[in-house]
Amino acid sequence: MRFKMVSEDDIKNGIVTDKYFIWTEKVLKAKNVNPTVVAEVTTSGWGVFAGLEDALNLLEGLPIDVYAMPEGSLFFPHEPVMTIVGKYQDFARYETSLLGFLCHASAVATQAFRFKLAAGDKRVYSFGTRRMHPAIAPAIERAAYIGGVDGVSNYSAEKYLGLKSMGTMPHAMIICFGNQVEAWRSFDEVVDKEVPRTMLVDTYFDEKTEAVMAVENVENVSGVRLDTPSSRRGKFRKIVEEVRWELDIRGKQHVRIFVSGGLSLKDVLELRDIVDAFGVGTAISGANPVDFALDIVEREGRFAAKRGKRGGMKQVYRHWDELRDEVKLFREEYSGKGEPLLRKVIEGGKIIENTDMEKARELVLRQMEIIRKLGREEEFL
Repeated sequence: MRFKMVSEDDIKNGIVTDKYFIWTEKVLKAKNVNPTVVAEVTTSGWGVFAGLEDALNLLEGLPIDVYAMPEGSLFFPHEPVMTIVGKYQDFARYETSLLGFLCHASAVATQAFRFKLAAGDKRVYSFGTRRMHPAIAPAIERAAYIGGVDGVSNYSAEKYLGLKSMGTMPHAMIICFGNQVEAWRSFDEVVDKEVPRTMLVDTYFDEKTEAVMAVENVENVSGVRLDTPSSRRGKFRKIVEEVRWELDIRGKQHVRIFVSGGLSLKDVLELRDIVDAFGVGTAISGANPVDFALDIVEREGRFAAKRGKRGGMKQVYRHWDELRDEVKLFREEYSGKGEPLLRKVIEGGKIIENTDMEKARELVLRQMEIIRKLGREEEFL
């Protein structure tokens, strides 16, 4: 085993679990206790629901029913995004992996959503897989794409997701040439013609100087990228303004400005009027996990939630025009106008409704437009 990574089989077989579930199984089996329960996945904050595809593949084949919100749905505090109905011992040990799939993917999707919402009509790209374990690079890019980014940088996304990856050039390539102009010209000469000619302009000299060098010495320049680290920025907006000015007075208004390098949400909000695209790294890929928990809320048909949780199997009704939810008991007669979000996705262990990455992304962008229309951006930034 070259890399310390568990196999798909070990995840599927429940080996990747917390030890107390092993003890729980042993105790329950010894005492012949195995109630039918309803368990819900909830959290105390808002976010974008992602990770459903992995969750379905994990739970497929278990003798349980599963209900879930459509992937890409905005969720709000204390409402279930997923519900499991079945004998407890049949799914107990899968809680660890299930939450891992949902907590991380939803965190990445939520951060991607926030950055795209902040950027307005400017483009946002996922640049952060180098900060995370390589084994989960496709999962990160999938969640970021669902969350609304306009493109992803990790090449593996092409194999595992069918998403075309994108990128510009690293400082290392320029250093290997030892000369910026030669590196830029070589990139223009060699790289596929459909790839934008975005030149990295902060390797040896200041950003303004190298931006001018690029447009005056390379035939095809569609953009310049400033990868200025936060420790060297000073007033970053002033730097970007200088670059824009020098490009414009040379008749290069078409040359776009792309920024990257440890960008925060605050950076995007401050620069979105003068920057054309943002490459966001750790802030998206390293998002703090959504703190989902899986809790039993019914036991043998009776309310059984622990303190701090709301008993009973529930349904979430979405009012799309207001982007507002109502939470009611699942079997309670409902006469309102909200659309039920929780749909059965697994029945008796069989997946009956798959998730789709593109549809999930469309749902995210639809909700983003509703937020903008309602003027509620600040609530989600």
